[in-house]
Amino acid sequence: MSSKEFKSIFGNIAKENEFLQAFGSWYKESSECIAILELQKSKYGDYYMLKIKIFIQGAFDRSYSTTKELIKSPMGSIGKQIIDDVFSFDKPIPDELRKERLNELFSNSIIPFVSNLMTKANIIDLESKGEIVLLSSVKKELEKLMK
Repeated sequence: MSSKEFKSIFGNIAKENEFLQAFGSWYKESSECIAILELQKSKYGDYYMLKIKIFIQGAFDRSYSTTKELIKSPMGSIGKQIIDDVFSFDKPIPDELRKERLNELFSNSIIPFVSNLMTKANIIDLESKGEIVLLSSVKKELEKLMK
């Protein structure tokens, strides 16, 4: 499987999970947040890293929309990077197994992570439980928005 074929399969799985495509990435919106999935090609080998960026509507007095600048932004209010063998073409994995493992990664990691971070209340709850770590400035903004 070529990396181009992989990106196409990734995109199809993202679409099956209600992500929309724009500017080479995939996103999902709620009234409170925008989540972006960005496959980033490594400069050091034949593999990708998955960057997940969450933008909180109203944080820092900003109203976000899915522009190229936002999608290509290096970081969001909350971020996560996933490095997994399924993204590596340096390690041979049979095509069907790669597709199966990618589906599992969506089901077990990507979808739960994104779904839990689509409301401000959930973000505050997850932070209070120690399941995510927020930058202090983001935490202060959330507290301000929730008043």
